[in-house]
Formats: sequence, C-alpha cells, structure tokens
Amino acid sequence: MAKASARYPKGHAVAMQRARVDGAELEYQADGTGEPVVLIHGGVLADGLSPLASQPALAEHHRIVSYHRVGYAESSKAEGDVEIADQAVHCRALLDHLGVERVHVVGHSSGAMIALQLAHDAPHRVATLALLELPDFQQPGIADFAETRLVPAFQRYGGGDKAGAVDAFMRGVCGPNSWEAAKRALPEGALDQATADADTFFGVEMPSTQRWRLEEAASGVVAPVLVVMGALSPKVHRVYTEAHDAMLNRFPQAEPFLLPEATHMLAQDNPADLAAALANFIGRHPLKGQS
Repeated sequence: MAKASARYPKGHAVAMQRARVDGAELEYQADGTGEPVVLIHGGVLADGLSPLASQPALAEHHRIVSYHRVGYAESSKAEGDVEIADQAVHCRALLDHLGVERVHVVGHSSGAMIALQLAHDAPHRVATLALLELPDFQQPGIADFAETRLVPAFQRYGGGDKAGAVDAFMRGVCGPNSWEAAKRALPEGALDQATADADTFFGVEMPSTQRWRLEEAASGVVAPVLVVMGALSPKVHRVYTEAHDAMLNRFPQAEPFLLPEATHMLAQDNPADLAAALANFIGRHPLKGQS
C-alpha cells in the first residue's frame, strides 16, 4: 500500500506517496485532474522539475505525475548497473500502478533519455514527447564539453568531495550562477539532497548514459515531439545548439521551442514560460484526438 514520506533535512517536508514497481520502490506525487503528464527529472537534482510541476498553466488543467527515480531521495537505492532502459520500465510500471494508459511525457536532460526510451519501447503509451535539452554525445562539441565541464566535477567526486563535485557539475553544465539559482528556485534542502545522491549520479547514472544508444531509442518514435532549449544555454557551451539542431533533424515531426532567459536549468530559470509552452503543445495534441 502506498504511504506518505517526508524528505529534506532542513525542516521543509514534502509529502509523497511510495509505490513498489518492477522490483523498485519509487516515491511519487500525482496531483490534479485532466490529461496526465509525467515529469522525468534529470540527473543531480531529484526535484529539478518541481518548479514546473506547480505552475498553473500545467497544474490547473492536468494530472501531474512526478517521481524520484531509482537512487534519488528516498526511492530505492541504485543497486549495480541501472540502465536507461531499466528506468523507462520503472516509469511505465509507475504509470501502470496509477492506472494511466496514455500520457504526455516530459523529460529533462538524462530524464529526456528515459522519456525517449519510453516512447521507443511503448509508443502506444506516449501521447506527446517533450525533450528538454536531451544530451547528444555524438556532436562535434562534446569532447570539449566533457573536458572543460564534466572532468573537473568527476575529479572532485573521485577525490571524495561530493558537494564540490555537484557544485562543479552544475556550474559547468548550467553556468556560473546555477548553484545560487537552484537555491532560490528549489525546495529547502534540495542541494543537500543532491550531495547525498552524488553516488547515484556520478557512479551509476553517468556511466549508463554512455552505454545508451540515442539512434536506437529514436527509431520508431511516432509521437509529436517538442524539442526545448534554453535561450542562454549556447552561451554556456555550443554543444547545446548542436544537440538541439540534431534533435530537430532526427524527428521530422519535431517542433522547436527556445525558452527565454534560461540555461540548462530550464524549469528553475523560467518555469512559467516553460509550463505555458508545454500546455500549448499538449493542448494541440490532446488524448481525445488520438487513437
């Protein structure tokens, strides 16, 4: 039976339900009424999409399903290798638990990988697919991006400095002011939780993203696709533009959206405009109009 849990060590409790799905236990929230939308968070920040989930443009007209993936917050620990495909199975099983047959899927960063894998594995379940800066490791700029943005974070993690690794990753990937922006946008204790989840991100998730094959997951995807990039992300690194353009070329049905005043921290930098864009996209592809 699902039960409530309270998280965050600084006194900011968030009530969530828990469900055992496909051998894992996930904590989740399912709020509101209307067509269902599942939010799949990216790496590092378990509640990185929480500012989006509460935006009226989405929350007032949809059933919002958000959850913490395996290894994050109080969901099950990540035991051994957890592949992107495994996490797509977890998401699908949670939807089964909630009685959701078809859903609008929103994934951010590595969460977008999971979203795309879900659309590949179960195309009949995915009504629309919103990819929020899905990483593409095949792009020309990825070698420089890895050397200048990722390696310093992994060096700190390898040296035992988990908090420093999270900080270095966020500043490298999202820009120099990302740590401070996250503190303003996210629930109290979210950054402490990110440090606690560092083993999952650096030790389990990042290796799994390297093993995942984008071209295979993208094959056979028929759902309408929204490809989102932060307008400020190219100032952080050119690889964001490269990946965005590649997604548009990969999916002939894809629509682009450039989120104003946002870096890779899309839902934290500008949740209102992101929610409005998603609501507009979903509204143009309603479940009742699909077979």
